[in-house]
Amino acid sequence: MTTDPAVPDPAIPTGATGRRGPFVEGERVQLTDPKGRLHTITLGAGKQFHTHRGHLQHDDLIGSPDGSTVTNTAGVQYLALRPLLSDYVMSMPRGAAVVYPKDAGQIVAFADVFPGATVVEAGVGSGALSMSLLRAVGDSGRVLSFERREDFARIAQANAREFFGTDHPAWSVTIGDLVEALPQTVEPGSVDRVVLDMLAPWECLDVVADALVPGGVLISYVATATQLSRVAEATREHGGFTEPEAWESLVRGWHLEGLAVRPQHRMHGHTGFLITTRRLAPGVTPPLRKRRPGKGYTDVTTGEELTPEDFGERPVSDKKVRRLARSLSDQSES
Repeated sequence: MTTDPAVPDPAIPTGATGRRGPFVEGERVQLTDPKGRLHTITLGAGKQFHTHRGHLQHDDLIGSPDGSTVTNTAGVQYLALRPLLSDYVMSMPRGAAVVYPKDAGQIVAFADVFPGATVVEAGVGSGALSMSLLRAVGDSGRVLSFERREDFARIAQANAREFFGTDHPAWSVTIGDLVEALPQTVEPGSVDRVVLDMLAPWECLDVVADALVPGGVLISYVATATQLSRVAEATREHGGFTEPEAWESLVRGWHLEGLAVRPQHRMHGHTGFLITTRRLAPGVTPPLRKRRPGKGYTDVTTGEELTPEDFGERPVSDKKVRRLARSLSDQSES
């Protein structure tokens, strides 16, 4: 029995063949020099990779196994590996800023994106998060992405095509606004997960609630604390979701050399906030979250007074303040 190499084998997941075997012409390879510096090249027959310290032939890499080494004309040795997805998204062409791997991993894990899931993504950017979602849902799932800017969508599709080696069968990209396009694209209650990477996620809560299955997860990625607060309050006001939870992730690498084991001077700090909530069953009202009433500032959206506790501050008792003031007064008189 013979198979046509031009026709994908449905038993092999998309992109799997491009992650195995010897290097071939046209694929990306990541070169690491003795100082740990990375260089990403696209292999081409007869081409050369030049630095200020000599050059090497692409032909010396084509046909070599992943994890090989190659030496340039100046005797500098490079380690050659296929870039991981996390490597690829940080070096690929980009129009919009990419979702960093540390955040994409959190989104896939905490949104519980599973093989075969139907996932809606709003805000494609350069396609970094889209590729992580496609990896998670597999060929049997669906990632329905919505992007307002056609130029961003083209860049994202080209990046994904370059990484997977083909157009991923689970992915469709719609040019347009999510609020207008989503109801025309999916049936109510048919979406498992929704990921919003956009300026104003709170504007989409009604259509997202209609699209999600009961128990489905909504996760939003926002850049500022102001956006985070507004998403949380709008989610509570909507009434069709569970109490939202928010966090950010900070990643700090470590220097490892003999006994010199210490944190690296640079780290991946704040890139964005993640906030998650889950869709309640139709007609269900969430349990009332108990909050202490108090005097203080007034919330302009509700008219209710705010307290330091509303902002996460620990209260200080009047008795403690009086005791401290008396102690300081006694010290000044002595």
